[in-house]
Amino acid sequence: MDNRSKVLVSLSELLKKNRATILYENSVDLAATGDLDPSLTDRLKVDNSKLSEMSSSLLVTSKKINPDGKLLYMFENSEGLIFKNRSVPFGCILIIYESRPDVTIEAAAMAFKSGNTILLKGGKEARNTNLKLVELWKSALIMNGYTGDEINYLDFTREETRQFISDKNSGIDLIIPRGGDNLIDFVVKNAACPVIVSGRGNNFVYLHEDANPDMGMDIIIDGKSRISVCNAIDKVLINKSLIEKDKKFTIQLLQKLSEKGIQVVGDLTAKGFAPSIQIIDGEEIMYEEFLSSKVLLSFVDTLDQAIDTINKYSGGHSASVITQDEKVAEKFMHQTDCAAVYHNASTRFTDGGQVGFGGEMAISTQKLHFRGPIGMDQLVTNKWMIFGKWHIRN
Repeated sequence: MDNRSKVLVSLSELLKKNRATILYENSVDLAATGDLDPSLTDRLKVDNSKLSEMSSSLLVTSKKINPDGKLLYMFENSEGLIFKNRSVPFGCILIIYESRPDVTIEAAAMAFKSGNTILLKGGKEARNTNLKLVELWKSALIMNGYTGDEINYLDFTREETRQFISDKNSGIDLIIPRGGDNLIDFVVKNAACPVIVSGRGNNFVYLHEDANPDMGMDIIIDGKSRISVCNAIDKVLINKSLIEKDKKFTIQLLQKLSEKGIQVVGDLTAKGFAPSIQIIDGEEIMYEEFLSSKVLLSFVDTLDQAIDTINKYSGGHSASVITQDEKVAEKFMHQTDCAAVYHNASTRFTDGGQVGFGGEMAISTQKLHFRGPIGMDQLVTNKWMIFGKWHIRN
């Protein structure tokens, strides 16, 4: 086992041994939140289950091969000059995030295992929990021969953070913001180095005319099983032909959502198909990521209309189509402009742990340099190494 993996295993054990202290520090943070938004409270809370997930994630990550140093390409030209392209760490990665103490463990593990040094800037609402977790990080590093400076926490104010990320001499090679639009806009506006945008959700599910109604309802409900996550479903598009075939579907869907405590609203298209719900006039709500127990129903005539609607309003995160027609699914998946597209499955699987990464650094909604869940294999760049023997071009 290499030294990086040993650090992660040690940290996993320290999380278990210090469980009571971590839960106490988190209770202090929770008690100080006051009227914090319910979705942020959900992200902030650490319980035994979440601690076990953190510990397990570290063990999964520890078993993976380090992604840096891999030979990506090699070529020898006619003069014997050898070109090698290898993966290398970015260098120093700054993660800025709100509420989520699990980022302090899982995302930092991704960055560390890929050979980077990490700077963590968590929200003030999770300060006590994060400081304790970073203390354990440093202990695990020192136990395995590191200095402890490989991972550091920035206990900065907003203004201090702004000055730091805007300074070209701060030594940051990459910034990854994890949070809402305000945080992302703040980082993109002020950063003096590259930024990977871990954007908003506002995810859509589309029920085609041949959709299995029971499957559709289950996937919609699962998509709202957690309100604070970026892979939750916010918008439901229903083909009008499905309602014409099964006139009870809308009533049954509204009843099931109500039983789960999920508020349902509709756009103007819902007037003729779900008149009992609140109708919202205006397209602003179509752009909105709810982060609450709410979904919006909209009714479309065609597959193309569904795709166009998603491409216009979604956050480019995840979208799902419910259909029995493989050709419909293929068209949807190729033409819908999201980082993750699904056929007959919940968008809740857009998650680094679910795709086999062991955890995630973030979920990128931009197209460069990577899109979708980001694990340690995506936290490297590349470098050309050229070997010559007194080679000159002219």
